[in-house]
Amino acid sequence: MKKITILILLLLITNVSFSQSIFGKWNSYNEETNKVESVIEVYQKDGKAFAKIKKINDQTRKDAKCIACSGKLKNAPILGMNILTGLKKDGDEWSGGKILDPKNGKEYKCYIKLIDNNTLKLRGYIGISMFGRTAIWKRVLE
Repeated sequence: MKKITILILLLLITNVSFSQSIFGKWNSYNEETNKVESVIEVYQKDGKAFAKIKKINDQTRKDAKCIACSGKLKNAPILGMNILTGLKKDGDEWSGGKILDPKNGKEYKCYIKLIDNNTLKLRGYIGISMFGRTAIWKRVLE
């Protein structure tokens, strides 16, 4: 019985520590309607944070391409596209990378911060963070 209790406690502790991470799937919201627009997966590679679009909820946009993007991303499918690149951990934030807005094809400097287990704050900006826009993503609860 003691072994089962210890095992359950270890599983709970592991689950709590994992859910306290920026990594995982997040719902992004349309700023005008406040409805879930897409599911974004934040993942780690070589110690940096990246994110790609895993699902687009609007059936008419599932095959959309990034027409306004430039370079390699010009006319690339938005579904599966990396929109967050190269963020490094800096205290309780991840910064130093870029975020792409596939609607207008523009890249912005950005930082992200976990507000609570299920809320991620993203700030994209030009120059200094005072000149930018904040988005809140909510964790996909599976």
